[in-house]
Amino acid sequence: MIEMHNVFKTYKKDVQALVNINIKIKKGEFVFLVGPSGAGKTTFAKLILKEENPDHGKIYIDGEDVTNLSSRKTPYLRRNIGVVFQDFRLLPNKNVYENIAFAMNVVGATSKEIRRRVPMLLAMVGLSAQAGNLPHELSGGEKQRVSIARAIVNSPSLLIADEPTGNLDPATAWEIMKVLRQVNRRGTTILMMTHAKDIVDVMQKRVIALERGKIVRDELQGAYGYED
Repeated sequence: MIEMHNVFKTYKKDVQALVNINIKIKKGEFVFLVGPSGAGKTTFAKLILKEENPDHGKIYIDGEDVTNLSSRKTPYLRRNIGVVFQDFRLLPNKNVYENIAFAMNVVGATSKEIRRRVPMLLAMVGLSAQAGNLPHELSGGEKQRVSIARAIVNSPSLLIADEPTGNLDPATAWEIMKVLRQVNRRGTTILMMTHAKDIVDVMQKRVIALERGKIVRDELQGAYGYED
């Protein structure tokens, strides 16, 4: 699914964001990416999304070498990757249904495909009754459910979740994790960056820990490993 071989990324002023990263994430895995602020988690995700390019090394996604992928081909790569953000990033003037449908419009889906697919996703995340609501009429947890539905509506093979529970209370955060677990059980690979110690410790999924750009720990059924 995702492979990095000897990947380095350095920013100006010799800031080493990633140092000799060698990793393989298999299709269908649920992986937590943890570490202190500035450890390299965001850069890791940006390399996968081709928002940044490595200075050295190779990156493969679904078996394809994307290290030097052209800007013309990059949008096609991103169509197969869903992203969920901490701050939801919903379109404020579109209702729940329209926010999800928009992601399908972008990739050229037909009206028939949208009418079939969007209600399925709304039911999956438990928001069928809120289809006509605008984002400002939703709770934080509901907004994140819409964000997840939008991210997976085009059936991506990979979902990157960037602190998806960061703005939510503990009870709501666990509801979001139940949705993500359901998405994963349907075959979607999930890479989640988080500082949520309790969630990581209870879920007991694979944990990759970064510190100062280096992988310092890679454990199946791992724990968060840092103090709050």
